[in-house]
Amino acid sequence: MSMLSLLRSQTMQQPLGMPDLLDRDHSLLAFNERVLDWAVRDDVPLLERLRYLCIVSSNLDEFFEVRAEPHLLANQANDRKGPYSVKSFERLAASLHSLVDRQYALYNEKLMPAFEREGIKIISHGDRDLAQRKWVKLYFEREVRPLLIPVGLDPSHPFPQVANKSLNFIVRLSGRDAFGRENEIAIVKVPRVLPRLIRMSEKVSGGRTLFVSLSSVIRAHLSDLFAGRHVGQFSQFRVTRHSDLAVDEEDVKNLRMALRQGLVHRHYGQAVRLEVSAGCSEHLSELLLKQFELPAQALYRVQGPVNLVRLTQLIDLVDRPDLGFAPYKASYPLQMNPGQSIFEQLKLGDIVIHQPFESFDGVLAFLREAVNDPQVLAIKQTIYRTGADSALMDLLREGVRRGKEVTVVVELKARFDEEANINWAEMLESIGAQVVYGVVGLKTHAKMMLVTRREGKLLKRYGHLSTGNYNPRTARLYTDLSHITADAALTTDMEHVFVHLASQSKLPRLRKMWMAPFHLQRNLLSKIDALGLAASRGKSTRIVAKMNALTDEALIHSLIQAGQRGVKIDLIVRGACMLPAQVPGHTDNIRVRSVIGRFLEHSRVFYFRMGEVEDLYLSSADWMNRNMVRRVELAWPVTDPVQRQRIVDECLVAYLHDGVDAWDMGADGTYTHIQGDGTSAAYGAQAALMARYSLNGEGY
Repeated sequence: MSMLSLLRSQTMQQPLGMPDLLDRDHSLLAFNERVLDWAVRDDVPLLERLRYLCIVSSNLDEFFEVRAEPHLLANQANDRKGPYSVKSFERLAASLHSLVDRQYALYNEKLMPAFEREGIKIISHGDRDLAQRKWVKLYFEREVRPLLIPVGLDPSHPFPQVANKSLNFIVRLSGRDAFGRENEIAIVKVPRVLPRLIRMSEKVSGGRTLFVSLSSVIRAHLSDLFAGRHVGQFSQFRVTRHSDLAVDEEDVKNLRMALRQGLVHRHYGQAVRLEVSAGCSEHLSELLLKQFELPAQALYRVQGPVNLVRLTQLIDLVDRPDLGFAPYKASYPLQMNPGQSIFEQLKLGDIVIHQPFESFDGVLAFLREAVNDPQVLAIKQTIYRTGADSALMDLLREGVRRGKEVTVVVELKARFDEEANINWAEMLESIGAQVVYGVVGLKTHAKMMLVTRREGKLLKRYGHLSTGNYNPRTARLYTDLSHITADAALTTDMEHVFVHLASQSKLPRLRKMWMAPFHLQRNLLSKIDALGLAASRGKSTRIVAKMNALTDEALIHSLIQAGQRGVKIDLIVRGACMLPAQVPGHTDNIRVRSVIGRFLEHSRVFYFRMGEVEDLYLSSADWMNRNMVRRVELAWPVTDPVQRQRIVDECLVAYLHDGVDAWDMGADGTYTHIQGDGTSAAYGAQAALMARYSLNGEGY
C-alpha cells in the first residue's frame, strides 16, 4: 500500500472540488520520522543523537496513551466502516512497527557501536568479566534485591496489576513451590525508584565508562529470587495503557478532587501496547497478550531495552561535553534594559521576546518587578504548564505575601500536568490567592499575565501575552514569542477575559483580541475568505502561517478554496498536517513546510496581506478543532510596524529559506528533507537566530 493511501485514509467526506485530506495519525508518525532523522545524522553530536532517539520513544508513548485506543477498540469490535476500523488499526500497527524497528536498528547498529568507540558502553551480562560480575552481584544484593517481591501466580495470587509503562519480568519456573504445587508463572515488578542505568566502579571498568542496565542486573540474578526452583523462560515486558483522563465536568461537584482520583486510575487504563524482549517465547508472549486482552499486532518484540526513554539517563551520566551540543548562550532580551523599570520602558513601546534565543528571564523580571513594586495592586495569570519546580510560581507566592491581589486561572486538565497543577492550585489557595479553574467543558490554554498598577490617581494595566507556557525549563528548549505591552485596548481585553473566566459572565466585545471558542475560528475563516475574494479580483494576496499542527477541517477547506482563488499560501507546520499541499489542480498555490531543529518549534504566527495592507497575529492556538471549539485560546495583533517586521523576518521569512532543518511536503503527502540549493552554504533558521542573539549571551 502506498504512503499516499495510508495518509489519506480516515477522512470525512470532502466538499466538491476538494482533495482528500491526509490522515492525522499517520501525519503524526511522519513527524516522528522527521525527528528520528536527527538521530540518524552523522553531523549531530553522539549524545544528542541518542537524545532524539529517546524523544521519538517518548512521543510514541504519548501517541499510544492518547491516540491508539479508538483504533484498538474498533478492531476488537470488528468494525469495518468509519474513521476507526479493523483496517485503520492494521494500517496504524504496520506503520508503528516499522518506525519502532527503525529505532532499534539505529540503536544497535549505529549508536551503541559509536558509543563503544568513545569508550562508553552499556555492558551486558555475557560481556562482563569475573570482577564485573562480582560488582554487579554486590550491587544487586545491596540495592535491588531488598526492593523486589516476586509474585507466583495461583488462584490466591492472580496476575498483579501492572501499571502503565512500568518495567516487569515474567518468569516460567519448573519444579514445585514450597507447598508442593506446580504453579509455573511468576511476575517480578521492577521498582521505579531505582535508576535504570548504573555506572560501574572505575576499579572494574578498565579505563572505560561502563554502565549496566537495571534490567540486566535483575535478569542475571532471577534465579536468586526463586530458591529451589529452576528459571526457564523469561522476558522483560512493559504495557502501555490509554491515559487520557476523562471526567464528566457537568456531573462532578469538585473537579479538582475528581481529577486527583482519576490520576490514580490513569495508570491502569485500557492496555494498548505490549513490549517484550526479542527473545520472549511464544508461550509467554501469548500468555501476556491474553492477560491484557490484546491482539498480536499490539505486541512489539524489541532488540534492546523495552523503554528507550530511560536512556536519557545516559546523557546525564556521561561527562563528555564534546559529544553534545555546545552550550547556547541566550541574550537577555535586547529590548529590555536591566537597569531600568520595565513599566517605564513600556511607556515607550511594546517589548517582544523571541525565546529561547532571548532569555525567559525577561518575563520573570517583569513579574518580579510587579511583585516588588508597592504601587502594583493586582496580578492575574493563567497557568497551563509551569512544571513541578517553578520560579514563576514562587514569585506569585511572594506576591500574595506582599499583599497583592493575586488571581490565578489554573488549568487542571493540562494533559500529563494535572498533578503538578493541582498541587500548585492547592498551595496558592492555602496562602490566600484567588484560584479559578476556568470554564466547565473547556481547557484554558490562553497564556496571559495582567498587572494593575496605581500611577497617580489612575490605575494602569500592563500585560504579558505568549504563544508558549509559563515554564522556565521548556522556555530554554521551545521557540516562542512573549509580548509585553501597555496597550490600553489589549490590556482591557485581557481584563475582560480574566473576569469572564472567573465569573463566567457574558464576555464583552473585545476590541483587538480574538478568543476561542467564541470568534477565533470565525475570524480566521473570515480573514482567509476575504483574501480569497480579493485574489479572485486580481489583488495581490499572501498568507503565511506558522503553527504546531493543522487538523481543523473548516480552516483547511477555507485555505484550499483561497489557494484555488489565487492566494499564495505558505504553511510552516511542525507536526501533524492534514492539508495536502501541491496537489495539481487543487492545492498548487499552497506549500507546507516542517522545520525540525535543535529547539522545538512552538510559536504560532499568522500573517495576512491584501495589497499593501499587512496584518500579523500571535496566538496560543494551533489550527486544530479542539483549539477552536473546546479550549479558551487567544490571538492578538502586533500593530507596531517595526515589531511586526521583526517577527515576520525571524519567524516566517527565516523559516521559508531554511535549507538545513526544513522538510517540504510533496503532492503525495510525504516530506522531503531540504538540503539547500547547492550554490551556497546551507542556511538554518535556528542556527542563524542563535548566532544573532548569542552575542550578548548569558548562558544556558
